[in-house]
Amino acid sequence: MSKKILVIGGAGYVGSALVPKLLDAGHDVRVLDTFWFGENIFDEYLAAHPESRKLFCPMKDDLRGCDLRSIIGGMDVVIHLACISNDPSFELNPRLGKSINYDAFLRVIKAVQERKISRFIFASSSSVYGVKNTPDVTEEMSLEPLTDYSKYKAFCEMELRMIPTEKLPWVIIRPATVCGYAPRMRLDLSVNILTMAALTKGKITVFGGSQMRPNIHIEDMTDLYVRLVDEPDEKIIGRTFNVGGLNHSIGTIAVLIARVIKQCTGKNIEIEKVPTNDLRSYRVSSEKIRRELGWEAKYYIPDAVVHLMKAFNAGLIPNPDDPKYSNIKTMKMLKIQ
Repeated sequence: MSKKILVIGGAGYVGSALVPKLLDAGHDVRVLDTFWFGENIFDEYLAAHPESRKLFCPMKDDLRGCDLRSIIGGMDVVIHLACISNDPSFELNPRLGKSINYDAFLRVIKAVQERKISRFIFASSSSVYGVKNTPDVTEEMSLEPLTDYSKYKAFCEMELRMIPTEKLPWVIIRPATVCGYAPRMRLDLSVNILTMAALTKGKITVFGGSQMRPNIHIEDMTDLYVRLVDEPDEKIIGRTFNVGGLNHSIGTIAVLIARVIKQCTGKNIEIEKVPTNDLRSYRVSSEKIRRELGWEAKYYIPDAVVHLMKAFNAGLIPNPDDPKYSNIKTMKMLKIQ
């Protein structure tokens, strides 16, 4: 059944791949975003799918000061993706990070309650667990965030849990690091940046290598959000789910990337290992969402590498050094406050 959906932060990396899927499913989609990373994110999709234009409403505004009650009014579902993403971007301007990732979030959940939205989907992060030694980090484990970015994600979760679900029907998703191509591309994420280095320089530099990192393909991530729009309340409301694929070490990720590129192009990729003091490892178990929703990852790191390689060869990533592919570089360039 068609729904009216607001995607907050819908012109970001994940949102740019999600919104077309929601439109393809027949939903009316409103996007609230600052469009810092470009205002033509959806042009190619809309040119190929002109019938979706009547279902699509982009709204360029700042979450911190816009009239949220008006924007949220009439919506059935709100998907909250907006945040200053990753630790370096947050640390560049902690005040800015807090104002968007936490203060504005409080404005959102107040407006969502006032407008009696029937479903609120919040994108948290698997980084809220901090570093744990166990190979299977489950949703029941304590949150021990190590950075301000992950701390404010945890604070947002705490705020949601204090609200009875009859007042705000919420579900929390804790994604692993996303990888693969999207219209609003990011090349400051581990799999993406290592793949681009291999394609453009023929060499991957690995700092350390033993650190474990969970990843999820952007196709799996966005397919899940589309599914969550229609899942029965009793299966998801008031629940928290980890979402990831396999846990790999950075060294293994580099080997997988080199192997795929070798198979596809015949090109040998050099892997250089450099010592580092940062040996933090993160793992995540997605057993709960498999058990309760039957969800499993369909795509893995080799698929993401092929995805990125096809986009690069098609000219969709014309200059990998362009600051627009990096959150922190864009923030510095725009002097965002």
